[in-house]
Amino acid sequence: MTFQDLITALSNYWASKGCLIHQPLDVEIGAGTMHPETFLRVLGSSPWRVAYVQPSRRPADGRFGENPNRLFKHHQFQVLLKPSPDRSQQLFLESLEACGIDCASHDVRFEEDNWESPTLGAWGIGWQVMLDGQEITQFTYFQQAGGQVLSPVSTEITYGLERIAMLLQRVDNVFDIEWAPGVKYGAVRFQEEVEQSKYVFGRVDQPPEDFAAFHRGLFEQYEEFAQTLLKTRLVIPALDYCLKCSHIFNVLDASSGIGVAERTAYILRVRKLAVAIARAYVDDGQVDEADG
Repeated sequence: MTFQDLITALSNYWASKGCLIHQPLDVEIGAGTMHPETFLRVLGSSPWRVAYVQPSRRPADGRFGENPNRLFKHHQFQVLLKPSPDRSQQLFLESLEACGIDCASHDVRFEEDNWESPTLGAWGIGWQVMLDGQEITQFTYFQQAGGQVLSPVSTEITYGLERIAMLLQRVDNVFDIEWAPGVKYGAVRFQEEVEQSKYVFGRVDQPPEDFAAFHRGLFEQYEEFAQTLLKTRLVIPALDYCLKCSHIFNVLDASSGIGVAERTAYILRVRKLAVAIARAYVDDGQVDEADG
């Protein structure tokens, strides 16, 4: 099964279970949870089922294409089931079968791993799903988002597509994954990994202090504009700029552009935006408008 076949199999499976198949968010984000189809849709009481691929940027994991398992950008397949169905774990196991994984022939374990996103003011009770000793999925019962207690609780399933593909194809290097017939993952993404790592880790023609100052300035601008958008009740554009702040924080953190004390302060600033956005989304009745 190729990488793109894996995406198709998961999309078809979850569509058959009533999920809308959405598209990736076109803003730099670190996880599928940050997509408004999860972060905003979990708010309120109306039912919602959605699934989508989300390219997820983790600047600290950039390795110049030299590490077979670590990537600046990887791909998640995100599923949100609201309210959480009674047999959500069974649905997940059936999704693995749909991808060609015979669960009876493999060691599949749910290991307790409660999830938290400090920048989003979000957390949930959950497990990391291990397949033959490799983590392939985060399975979470969402309890809070944007500081809002969630009712009903939603199930969030986040598949690590590269890890699953490596297991299916029995390869030890992510760049050896067959993306499409005759096309390797490395042919699609290797150059991006090299260049993005150079960008984050200071191998550009710019002193480190100038790199940090530039990105601090970007953070300030994005934060200020997000606040301006919130004042005019433009919640979804405000979320875009909140997510840009989160990404710039991750770049600064990975490149040692901020200290330990500053790190906490930056997290709280992003969290403050996320909480304000969630509150505005609920207070303005956008939950009902979006769901109905």
